[in-house]
Amino acid sequence: MLELKNLSFSVDDGGVQKEIIHDLSITIENGKFVVITGPNGSGKSTLARLIMGIEKPTSGKIFFDGQDITDMNITERAKMGVSFAFQQPVRFKGIRVIDLLRLASGKEINISDACNYLSEVGLCARDYINREINSSLSGGELKRIEIATLLARQTKLSVFDEPEAGIDLWSFQNLIRIFENMRNNIKDSSIVIISHQERILNIADEIVLLVNGSIKKTGSAAEILPELIGTTAAVDACEKLK
Repeated sequence: MLELKNLSFSVDDGGVQKEIIHDLSITIENGKFVVITGPNGSGKSTLARLIMGIEKPTSGKIFFDGQDITDMNITERAKMGVSFAFQQPVRFKGIRVIDLLRLASGKEINISDACNYLSEVGLCARDYINREINSSLSGGELKRIEIATLLARQTKLSVFDEPEAGIDLWSFQNLIRIFENMRNNIKDSSIVIISHQERILNIADEIVLLVNGSIKKTGSAAEILPELIGTTAAVDACEKLK
């Protein structure tokens, strides 16, 4: 379980403190698929970086499974089971996909296990297992390999910062199917996605609407989507997912 209590974050803007996140409190229970959305500049990506420890809050506390992780660095949070997927996955020239999966799992997994992780994200293992994480891979391929590394880690909390960024429509459709599968098999872990894409919002257990660094509203997709897109058709779409 993730708890953010009275979290604020400011940056220096020409000698003036500019507040990006303001007194934000939220609890994300285990077994939940939560999407944080809002207009550009609302602080969504900053919030994701605060959760992972890339940024440190100006004030407030962050708790994970009941433990105060506010002052923990990225490595310490990762060891506790927190994972972060960037908008643009990092390329590692000279490192193969199998190497990355082994690093993520923290053990010497065999080819069969690695292939299972790749299959879960819709990649043909024999075509990718020995590929380098370099410029020969498309944005969509990198996103799916990154998700496979999170699966290999068996992470307790997965945070995705705008996973739809920089990929084509075909790759996005595959990404939605992967997230749907993750949501259906979430069990004791939790997933937080920063996104404004309606199809991702549609499959959320809970939507958090962030405006000017503060939570304006939280609720189910059926409750929040009509307000976001201005139509009751979203309610019908949500009902079909049940």
